[in-house]
Amino acid sequence: MRRLLSIFILVLLALSGAVTLCSCSGSEEPPATPTQTCTPTSMPSGVIPTYTYEVVNAYPHDGEAFTQGLAFQDGFLYEGTGIRGQSSLRRVHLGTGFVMQYCALPAQYFGEGVTVYGDRIIQLTLQSQVGVVYDRNSFAVLRTFDYPTEGWGLTHDGERLIMSDGSAILYFLDPDTFEITDQVEVQDDEGPVRMLNELEYVNGEIYANVWTTDLIARIDPETGRVVGWIDLEGLLSAEYRDGYVDVLNGIAYDAENDRLFVTGKLWPRLFEIEVVSP
Repeated sequence: MRRLLSIFILVLLALSGAVTLCSCSGSEEPPATPTQTCTPTSMPSGVIPTYTYEVVNAYPHDGEAFTQGLAFQDGFLYEGTGIRGQSSLRRVHLGTGFVMQYCALPAQYFGEGVTVYGDRIIQLTLQSQVGVVYDRNSFAVLRTFDYPTEGWGLTHDGERLIMSDGSAILYFLDPDTFEITDQVEVQDDEGPVRMLNELEYVNGEIYANVWTTDLIARIDPETGRVVGWIDLEGLLSAEYRDGYVDVLNGIAYDAENDRLFVTGKLWPRLFEIEVVSP
């Protein structure tokens, strides 16, 4: 009987030791079982990613061009400049920055965003509530049209014109009648994103300069939701800031070759950049 009792006690001690060893795993969490799965995440759900950039190429740019709109089509840049009495539409050679074609706006207009739509170029003006439609080849004025807001940035998605007015609202216009057919409010995690300026349509998203910042918002055109930020801080280095330069403004996308170009008002350089994931 005593022998059986001793054996029983030894068994209990052994089991107690085994339990103690299993509990000392260096973690407060129980060991995973075959039914558990682990899904790694890079950032909390709902956080909007911020992208950075790499400079692929830098090109000369007219340092006296107060860039308000920028587009790329068939190997050339189309640029709209501002300031009353200095506003223009230009066709620009990418590699040299040479202005190949030029059309001055009447002195009462402050030129704003531009986009190339088919065989036409469309340009906004700031506070005159007048848009101008040009023949793409000759720059001859085909017509003008009215809109009820200020005019800031302009792009298109192949079917609709997309316009900003400095608020958090983006407007969608019929490209033939220029009537506003829809609108969306742009928001991020903190609410409406205002001061939306120059626009470009890139792979299903709207890219928008946010005026007075180094940020480009990447926007879902259907919901208005900001799905990413591109931070271009430091893009124009100190060596090119000897003279007077203004803020980042100007986005153009070469869809055929997947190239993204950016510049700023009175910047002496235009940059081809690659967006870098966080």
